[in-house]
Amino acid sequence: ERETSDLTLFLMEAEGFKEQGNAFYVKKDYAEAFNFYTKAIDLCPKNASYYGNRAATLMMLSRYREALEDSQQAVRLDDTFMKGHMREGKCHLLLGNAMAASRCFQKVQELEPENSQVQQELKSAESILEFERLAEISFEKRDFRMVVFCMDRALQSASACHRFKVLKAECLALLGRYPEAQSVASDILRMDSTNGDALYVRGLCLYYEDCIDKAVQFFVQALRMAPDHEKARLACRNAKALKAKKEEGNKAFKEGSYEEAYDLYSEALTIDPNNIKTNAKLYCNRATVGSKLNKLDQAIEDCTKAIKLDETYIKAYMRRAQCYMDTEQYEEAVRDYEKVYQTEKTKEHKSLLKNAQLELKKSKRKDYYKVLGVEKNATEDEIKKAYRKRALMHHPDRHSGASAEVQKEEEKKFKEVGEAFTVLSDPKKKSRYDSGHDLEDDDMNMGLEMNFFFFFFFFFFGHIVQP
Repeated sequence: ERETSDLTLFLMEAEGFKEQGNAFYVKKDYAEAFNFYTKAIDLCPKNASYYGNRAATLMMLSRYREALEDSQQAVRLDDTFMKGHMREGKCHLLLGNAMAASRCFQKVQELEPENSQVQQELKSAESILEFERLAEISFEKRDFRMVVFCMDRALQSASACHRFKVLKAECLALLGRYPEAQSVASDILRMDSTNGDALYVRGLCLYYEDCIDKAVQFFVQALRMAPDHEKARLACRNAKALKAKKEEGNKAFKEGSYEEAYDLYSEALTIDPNNIKTNAKLYCNRATVGSKLNKLDQAIEDCTKAIKLDETYIKAYMRRAQCYMDTEQYEEAVRDYEKVYQTEKTKEHKSLLKNAQLELKKSKRKDYYKVLGVEKNATEDEIKKAYRKRALMHHPDRHSGASAEVQKEEEKKFKEVGEAFTVLSDPKKKSRYDSGHDLEDDDMNMGLEMNFFFFFFFFFFGHIVQP
C-alpha cells in the first residue's frame, strides 16, 4: 500500500508539473514550459503525453531535432498517440526529410481518417519531394537559378533544413551572387559551427572572389569536420593548383619568358571553368603576354573573354583598347577608353581617350605615309626617294596608251603623291599632320606648293609635268 501511495504521489506531482508547463506554454513562455515538462518526465519517464508536450515546446523554440527525439519517444511509448505521430512528421518536414514525414502523416491518417490537417501536410511533403527532384535535375544541367527557385519553395515548408540552405548557397555562389551565398552559409554556421557544407560554401565564395589563400583555409576546415566531403576536397585541390599555375605564369612573364608564360596561363585556364574572377584575370594576363608576342588578334580575343566573365574589369578594357590602337582599330579603341573613363575619371584615362580620338580623326584623312609607301618614322631622304619612285610610277606619260579609265585613276594617284609630298616634305606641315590638326586651311596654298613638286619632278626626271 505504501508503494502504491508513493507512486500516486509521484504521478500527482508529475501531473502538477505538466499543468504548470501547460500554463507557461499558454503564456508563450516556452523556456519555463520546457523546464516543467522536463520535471514531469523525470518523475514519470514512461508517459507519452509528457514527451509530446515537451516536443511541442521545443518546436516553438525552433529546436526541431530535440523535438523530433521527444516525438519519436512519445510514439514508442504509445503507438496510437496521434499527436505524437503528427509532431514527428512536422519535425521531419521542417528538417527536410519529406519521405519520413510522409510515413508519419500516413500513420496519422490510419488513426484519424477524417483528419483534414494531415491532408495538407501530406501535400507539403509531396511538394518538397518534387522540388528536390527538380533541383537535382537542374543542378546536373547547371541551371543554378532553377535550383535556387526550387530550394526557396522547398524551404517554405522545410525552413530548418540545412541541406536545402547549403544547396541554395552553393548555387548562389556558382551564379556569382557571393554576398547572398555568404549570408546563407553564415546563418547556418551561427547555429552549427561544425557544419562542413556551410564551411565549404564560405570557402567557395572566397575562392570565386579570387581570395584563394582564405578559401583554402575554409576548405581545410570543412574537411576536418567532414573528411569525406568530396566537393571541399576537389575545390581545395583546384584552388591550390590554380594559385600555383598562376604564380608560375607570373614568374615566367617577369623573367621575359613570354612563350612559357603564355602556355602556363593557358594551362591555368583549364583547371576550373567556374572560377570566373580568376579566369578573367588569367585571360587578361595571357592577353598581355600575347601583345608582347605580337599575337594582337589573340590578345584582343582574350580581353573580350575576360570582359565577358567580368564586365567591370577595367584592366581588360585598357589592355584591349591598347591592342586596338596597335592594330589601328581606332573606333573600337575609343569605345573601350570611353568605357574606362566613364568608370574612372582619371587624368591618365582622359589622356588615353583623347589620344585614341585623335588617332581616329587622323585615320579618316588620307594616309600620306601609305600614299608614298613609307613608315611614319621615315627620314627626309626616304620620303624624297619614295616620292620620286611613286611619281614616276603614276606619271601620266607612262599611261598614255592605257584606257581613259586607267589614265584617270593614275592621274588621281599622281596628284595624291604630290599632295603627300607637299605635306611630308615640309617640317611644319608634317608636324601639323602628325599631330592631327585639320589641314583644310592649307588647301588654298596647295596650287603653289604643287608647282614646287613639279619643279622637284623636273629636277629629278629631266622634264616638266603639266598640272
